[in-house]
Amino acid sequence: MQSFFMNMANAGFARELVVFLSSMFPIWELKGAIILGQAWGLHPWLTYLLALAGSSLAALLLLFFLRPLMRWMYQTKMLRKVAAWMQRRGEKKSGKVTKYAEVLGLFLFVAIPLPTTGVWTGSLIASVLNIPLKKSVPVVLVGNVVAGLAIMLLYGVVTLF
Repeated sequence: MQSFFMNMANAGFARELVVFLSSMFPIWELKGAIILGQAWGLHPWLTYLLALAGSSLAALLLLFFLRPLMRWMYQTKMLRKVAAWMQRRGEKKSGKVTKYAEVLGLFLFVAIPLPTTGVWTGSLIASVLNIPLKKSVPVVLVGNVVAGLAIMLLYGVVTLF
């Protein structure tokens, strides 16, 4: 994935735009975008804000449109299996969330920057658990802020050595 984004920059895209866009991709998300921007030597806080903006935009789109999209997918014969897979994945990951309390668990799931955690899976979990938007939107966005700050801190500590 990193080489894809590196190729974008080599093709003439501004590195700032690549950081912003890359933070919207699943798995890579904010975590990868911050590391990419830092590796390119972009200002740390500019990198953080660009990555945060991109991943937050992705989260908002997912939170607002994933439920209706999945309902439509279940009604479409060709996409029913994809919707069922998404449902199973969300339910599997939601076990970690409901272990605590839905809102606190969702926050921790998004905020702790581990592989397969973040706004994509967090938004899927919120959709599967039918957590209302008035709760899920701020929780996912604040969790994203915390995850970004944690990555900034970890990257700063690692680069000291």
